[in-house]
Amino acid sequence: MDLGHILGLGVLQGLTEFLPISSSAHLILLPLLLGWEDQGLAFDVAVHVGTLIAVVVYFRLDLKRLINGWLNSVLWQEHTQDSRLAWFVVLGTVPVGIAGLMLGGFIELYLRSPIVIATTTIVFGLLLWWADSQGSRVREQEQLTVKDVVIIGFYQVLALVPGTSRSGITMTAGLLLGLTREAAARFSFLLSIPLIFLAGCLKTAELVASALAVDWFSIILGVVFSALSAFLCITIFLKLLEKVGMLPFVLYRLILGVFLFYLFAF
Repeated sequence: MDLGHILGLGVLQGLTEFLPISSSAHLILLPLLLGWEDQGLAFDVAVHVGTLIAVVVYFRLDLKRLINGWLNSVLWQEHTQDSRLAWFVVLGTVPVGIAGLMLGGFIELYLRSPIVIATTTIVFGLLLWWADSQGSRVREQEQLTVKDVVIIGFYQVLALVPGTSRSGITMTAGLLLGLTREAAARFSFLLSIPLIFLAGCLKTAELVASALAVDWFSIILGVVFSALSAFLCITIFLKLLEKVGMLPFVLYRLILGVFLFYLFAF
């Protein structure tokens, strides 16, 4: 891969993993629109590792508290707000983990087309707008209940379909449940950690099994570019979210969806 491809795909993954606009859709579409060769499994692993590094570094203090709280709840039956939130992250990941194992092959085979991406980009963009405009936005992350987390977890299953956006659909669910924008975003980002980790492990296992040659220069740069862009994205997004809301991302999704229909349906 040349430097332009590495930079473009690495930065694209870093930005779109946490914005509500679908990273999988953009990683499928960019090479398709620009006529690039498929970046390969090893590079996909690399950019996922980069985004995982970014979110772990950004939430490192939160994660330290959550891990300590979870361990204390398991070992000493000491239950705190931190242990409760840690268990909620685990619970919210279970539905999409099971669905991914059961439906991953079907989705890869039948749901990666530009028309599917165009449709989900528009439909779930409109749902995000509805949730943002109609949600009460009065609840904080600490007020989540088991029922709330189960609902968010099942919404996250929809993110397996390209174009939906994992962050977008979990924020949508949070907003519909009355969370503030920041609370919905922060819980969405915490939920991304085990999911990105599991997806990275799965892709790594596929890579090892395939015995493909690895371009380590591309891999290292992919990790660096995706990590830096993802960290910057999280930082700016959380600072500006309460001011700008979801409308800019909704409009972007609508424009992108219409553009894709123009390119591939007519």
